[in-house]
Amino acid sequence: MPRFITITNTSDIGPGERDIFEVEDLYIAVFNVGGIYYAIEDICTHDDGPLVEGDLDGFEIECPRHGARFDVRSGAVRQMPAVVPVKWFPVRVEGDAVQVGLDD
Repeated sequence: MPRFITITNTSDIGPGERDIFEVEDLYIAVFNVGGIYYAIEDICTHDDGPLVEGDLDGFEIECPRHGARFDVRSGAVRQMPAVVPVKWFPVRVEGDAVQVGLDD
């Protein structure tokens, strides 16, 4: 069972926006797509570049370096050159707090 921690408020990430948070030595990118929040590790599995700086198209984030695409809902690869999914984190909203689940 993941341990949920509050990392931001809903008012800080509007629809279509994203932000990055350092949590316990991880860089976690949080996305608001249509009022639903999703979180993945902010490291492209192709070349370790940052994902949060890329273009968000629907549920897909494109790495700005080489164009690999990942689904923010699951971390799944949607376009090469990446072949390994990015780490995905469960997200819940409690009141106006956005919480991310971490493994213990």
